[in-house]
Amino acid sequence: MTTTKIYSLICINNSILVVFYTQAHCWQFRIINDDGAVFGEQKLYYTPLAALTAGRDWICFGG
Repeated sequence: MTTTKIYSLICINNSILVVFYTQAHCWQFRIINDDGAVFGEQKLYYTPLAALTAGRDWICFGG
C-alpha cells in the first residue's frame, strides 16, 4: 500500500500546484490546469520546499 502525503495545494494563474510525498518517489509536484489536465515531471525532490519552488518555476516559466 502506498501512502501519499499532500504538503500544499496552491492556486496560481488558474492552475493548482500540488506538492506531495510518497515513500517510493520522495517529494514531487503536479500542476492541474483549468481544463483538469495534469502536468509534471518524474524528478525527485528531497524537501517539500524544493518541490514547491520547482512547481512555481514550472508555472511561471512554462515548464
